[in-house]
Amino acid sequence: MSILSKRLFGSVAKDYRVAYGLEVSLANAEGHVVMPEALGPIMNLPSLCHLRWHNLSESVRWGEPQVFFAAPGIMSWIVPMVEHTELKGGLCGGYILLEDDAASINVAVNYLVGEGGKRKEALQFVQGLETFEQERVREAADNLYDLFYQYSGWNPLSLKRNRDQMQQQRQIAEEIHQRKVEQNRAYPYDDERILLSLIRVGDRAGARKMFNKMLAAMFLYSPKPVVVRARAIEMMGYLVRTAVEDSPLAEPLLERHMQWIERIVETNDFDDLCNVLSEALDDFMNSIFLQGVSPVSPAVSKALDYIAANYTEPIALEEIAAAAGLSTFRIAHLLKAATGKTALQNIHYLRIQEARRLLETSDMSCTDIAYETGFGDQSYFIKQFRKWMGITPAKYRKSCRT
Repeated sequence: MSILSKRLFGSVAKDYRVAYGLEVSLANAEGHVVMPEALGPIMNLPSLCHLRWHNLSESVRWGEPQVFFAAPGIMSWIVPMVEHTELKGGLCGGYILLEDDAASINVAVNYLVGEGGKRKEALQFVQGLETFEQERVREAADNLYDLFYQYSGWNPLSLKRNRDQMQQQRQIAEEIHQRKVEQNRAYPYDDERILLSLIRVGDRAGARKMFNKMLAAMFLYSPKPVVVRARAIEMMGYLVRTAVEDSPLAEPLLERHMQWIERIVETNDFDDLCNVLSEALDDFMNSIFLQGVSPVSPAVSKALDYIAANYTEPIALEEIAAAAGLSTFRIAHLLKAATGKTALQNIHYLRIQEARRLLETSDMSCTDIAYETGFGDQSYFIKQFRKWMGITPAKYRKSCRT
């Protein structure tokens, strides 16, 4: 059974060729090129297959296209094709020469011959490559990624998760380095209060930045895993306790807090702990964003908890009413009275907040973000984002990075 239909592969390859003048090839999960069929033997030399396999694995780990050298002076890149969490294969964005001179060509040919290729075939392969500006490589790789997922409609859940985790690790590493430079190893207790205030006002980006700063401080204060876990439990306990004190109807957080404690205790290393805490923070923020510190009825609290847990999926008013134990008419009325927003507006509110986070912290396309947040359709997502934020997603991302 083929990885992709010829029609889908052809559509992606055509648009990519028009944009960059390069040919796409399709590799299976082991790195062997299987499409197009009319390929020379150089493409599937064992060393090139191994390179594709290795960089395909790396692209999944980082959640983004991977750029690599296929031979001296020859560069390529690969886009992982992931449906939910299953790796199907990869799309190679072509092979390019960085320098089109006799010496560079000779070095590349000699390398390929040394890896088992025939000289005539290696020379033909190298001479057929296009020269390409290295500065455009990342642009071409990202474009191929967007093209494939736009045409295929696949939802690469594991890539998105991995990309977010790697972004978090980068931020933590930068904070650790900065604190080492400043020789500051004290645990920042005041930052816990700042974190909670950022959550209350709905500043997800600020909350995440502060959260990562605190994780770095935990590690520097004592890198022993058991101490870091204890600090993490203490921090989450402070957040939940303060939220419940502000609004007793936030009590459902206590039950979820116990579940997060269990997961924190079971973590194996610092990276694993960071990932679990990131999920816990998202869960906590979703509840606080919706319920705030204003007292609402238990039924409304249950309805908002249901929305917070399921907003990335299609939600019917009947489902919300069932979670609250009321009729659809009654819960719609209570939600509007308590929050000032309809059920759908509450759902859209959380989706927009998550979209803001993804625009600020990731390089995901608008299509990917639309699916990730539950909007499903890119044009509908852009319309709603402009409605809530007064600006398009693209302009919002640009404003965050200038």
